[in-house]
Amino acid sequence: MASGSTLQKAIDIVTKATEEDRNKNYEEALRLYEHGVEYFLHAIKYEAQGDKAKESIRAKCIQYLNRAEKLKAYLEKGKKKPVKDGDSSSKYDKSKNDSSDSDSDDPEKKKLQAKLEGAIVVEKPHVKWSDVAGLEGAKTALKEAVILPIKFPHLFTGKRMPWKGILLFGPPGTGKSYLAKAVATEANNSTFFSVSSSDLVSKWLGESEKLVKNLFELARAHKPSIVFIDEVDSLCSSRSDNESESARRIKTEFLVQMQGVGSDNEGVLVLGATNTPWILDSAIRRRFEKRIYIPLPDEHARLTMFKIHLGNTAHTLTEENLRLLAAKTEGFSGSDISIVVRDALMQPVRKVQTATHFKRIAGPSPVDKTTICDDLLVPCSPGDPGAIEMTWVDLPGDKLYEPPVTMNDMQKSLASTKPTVNDEDMKKLDKFTEDFGQEG
Repeated sequence: MASGSTLQKAIDIVTKATEEDRNKNYEEALRLYEHGVEYFLHAIKYEAQGDKAKESIRAKCIQYLNRAEKLKAYLEKGKKKPVKDGDSSSKYDKSKNDSSDSDSDDPEKKKLQAKLEGAIVVEKPHVKWSDVAGLEGAKTALKEAVILPIKFPHLFTGKRMPWKGILLFGPPGTGKSYLAKAVATEANNSTFFSVSSSDLVSKWLGESEKLVKNLFELARAHKPSIVFIDEVDSLCSSRSDNESESARRIKTEFLVQMQGVGSDNEGVLVLGATNTPWILDSAIRRRFEKRIYIPLPDEHARLTMFKIHLGNTAHTLTEENLRLLAAKTEGFSGSDISIVVRDALMQPVRKVQTATHFKRIAGPSPVDKTTICDDLLVPCSPGDPGAIEMTWVDLPGDKLYEPPVTMNDMQKSLASTKPTVNDEDMKKLDKFTEDFGQEG
């Protein structure tokens, strides 16, 4: 074992922790155990020379973490009697020789699964297939994998099996997560799990991979189920020699659970989304059987998006105006178009804010649309007939007429909004699609 200053400090801390443990000062003992393990991990990284020394320190870490977990459980649940420490190393030797499954007894399994219960989407997002503009290829593949097997199970027997893993990749803001929301809404009988790295990564040694295992066990128990992993690259990037051991173990557990010996994932679909598919590990990439490219929207899809985002807001835009806007937004993602429209919808509000004169007009009451009022006020220029000098502060709340959104408002917003995707990103995505993907 290496004899560096950090290692010595770790030994001193855990010695003190053992004393506190013996004296039944469990809170202080827990704090010292956790503190000591941090120093041990630092020693493994920077001081320990050789694999044997590292393995020896790592074994000690596991012992102290096991004891810390027991103390933590005792303090949280307020048990009358803690698990006996016994101070002797035989207790730890026993825990080392036990199979790894001994850690995942029922209470711990329930605790881990309770953590993951929050990942289940209970309330549907209310996004239908029709709300997603374009992306027909992606929608077809998702219907094949999710909707059809539930509706017509007799179609998917024998060698005809639904897809087990689908990866949605493409530039940011093109609707990957939005498609997942549509899946969550449309797959009525399925349990939808929405997870990210924060749900699966834990500071405790060995807990992250147990969370991954429990996630898949939970999905199998609630099947048919869909596990959606947003930004899957943060968990499953390429394995390398200089990465941490915990990161490598999470990836290994993912690989085993997605398609390993003894893993029956019938009725479970893993849906991943990423903007940077080229950094995914090749083994993870293989487990996503369908890799669908979600490209920037074409002109027709952009036209539909403008209509969707305008909704029922008052506007004076014609079909021709919308076609012109769709043609002008080449290279914009769906998210960029949403920002353009939202900014344009704010233009009438800005007019009200900056107006110095208002005039009276007739129109539907802001309070009750079925009632027509003839004393509503609308912003106007000082030279307009009937212009009254006043600001929005002097206006009664129920007398302001909502100015409609105009083509001029749209063009003003378009001039100040730039697309978020550049050519360099698109080249990488096109290359990945050419090598491994299919068009969505």
